[in-house]
Amino acid sequence: MASPLGDILRLARAGLSLAQHGVHFVPDGAPVPIALRLAQLVTLPWRALTWPFRAGRTRQARLVSALTGLGPSYIKLGQFLAARPDLVPPDLAEDLSSLQDRLPPFSMRQSEQAIEEAFGRPAGELFVEFGPPVAAASIAQVHKAVVDAGGARKEVAVKVLRPEVERRFAQDLSSFYFAARQIERFHPPSRRLRPVAVVDTLAHSVTVEMDLRMEAAAISEMAENTRDDDGFRVPGVDWQRTAKRVLTLEWVDGIPMRDVAALEAGGHDLTELGNRVIQTFLRHAMRDGFFHADMHQGNLFIDARGDIVAVDFGIMGRLGPRERRFLAEILYGFISQDYRRAAEVHYWAGYVPPHHPVATFAQALRAIGEPLKDRAAEDISIGHLLGQLFQYTEVFDMKTRPELILLQKTMVVVEGVARQLNPGLNMWSAGEPVVREWMEAELGAAGRLKEAREGAENVGKFVGDLPSLLIQAETAAASFAEMARSGIRLDDATIDQIARGPSSHGTWTRVAIWIGALSLFVLALAQLG
Repeated sequence: MASPLGDILRLARAGLSLAQHGVHFVPDGAPVPIALRLAQLVTLPWRALTWPFRAGRTRQARLVSALTGLGPSYIKLGQFLAARPDLVPPDLAEDLSSLQDRLPPFSMRQSEQAIEEAFGRPAGELFVEFGPPVAAASIAQVHKAVVDAGGARKEVAVKVLRPEVERRFAQDLSSFYFAARQIERFHPPSRRLRPVAVVDTLAHSVTVEMDLRMEAAAISEMAENTRDDDGFRVPGVDWQRTAKRVLTLEWVDGIPMRDVAALEAGGHDLTELGNRVIQTFLRHAMRDGFFHADMHQGNLFIDARGDIVAVDFGIMGRLGPRERRFLAEILYGFISQDYRRAAEVHYWAGYVPPHHPVATFAQALRAIGEPLKDRAAEDISIGHLLGQLFQYTEVFDMKTRPELILLQKTMVVVEGVARQLNPGLNMWSAGEPVVREWMEAELGAAGRLKEAREGAENVGKFVGDLPSLLIQAETAAASFAEMARSGIRLDDATIDQIARGPSSHGTWTRVAIWIGALSLFVLALAQLG
């Protein structure tokens, strides 16, 4: 059972490792409690003894090395923070984004033991062949195996959880909760960021990832959603060989999307592939409200038919009807340069507290949107735009909404994948067909008809709104067509980010979270670098 003393010791170990690698999160001049400054004096000799860990290495390399050395929980923590620019400064988020979820594999004997415990039968009875691990990450590793499929041999991928990974995560999450509670207790400015709720989100994500039946269910749900989509598929699940700690899937033979040279050599149209990656993601998010939230190059393959095949469904995102409607309204507001409308949607959704004037928030959105009017889409930096919006989120006391931040993070990753295939990608041109279809279906006359069918009370409203709705749909379609031709009012991920009105962040106030996130003692040590 976790105890405060155990939490402090584990956090102190993390702090020592960070200090050893010369990693610090506190910028010069940032306020640090006097107790931490006193603790820092005690640890000054440590800096002199650890220079070999720091000499000639970038901060990014030292940070990655430190977190990897601390084990699976800290790797996940680093990846989680990289996806939460509302919590950490942009430069730190960029450093963390290079953190690869790779660890040495565990033994074949341990994998076979996990399989036997899961199914009550040895691996030799379930698989015709069971090969060594082909990939190993913080939570699980993957083996290539062969099963008997009605007399025929079928290759499969078998994912097995690491031994005792649940216990290790439980201990470290207890430490993270302890740190978060201390932050909320001793640093009032950080309470707006809800540190305990942040750890809740991480804990929930990890808990879902460590039940491989949940990943299997996610794959099954996405297969159902996309069964009629051309050019995209997911691997089939072998439910008879799937349990909480073991997942068996169809083996995917294909070219990794990161291997651009191989894709070109295989005769694939890189421009078309880039467009399809964007369209696939938007379709999943806007149409289905269910999207792959870890859609990087390593999780995407192109099979022999030219289909995109996604793998690793441990992290998924969901958007309810309200969030999807919010995104669409924001999108339309920026397309039409109706910043007042875009601002009002934030208030309607409850993302901006009512004590801030709508006109002032609309002015802030105008400051973001207007400079983009005459720029080509390929010239717009999503990172720069997100940084601008994050500056305003603190000013307007916006609250963190994890599901929208996850959407924004995934959009940035997906855009990166698409632009690796086609550096001149026009996000509007690529996404326009999907977004236009959704807007016409959900915000236009067809959408009103659907609402009317769901409740007779909506019929009168639909009839009254019909003329303006038809005009609105026509205007939206024209706006999208114009952007597809000349590119640009705002790029897709930016809208996505705008929708994220909930994100809350602060430049160095954010630091308190991750100074604090490694506990009071850790903060002092982290300052050393």
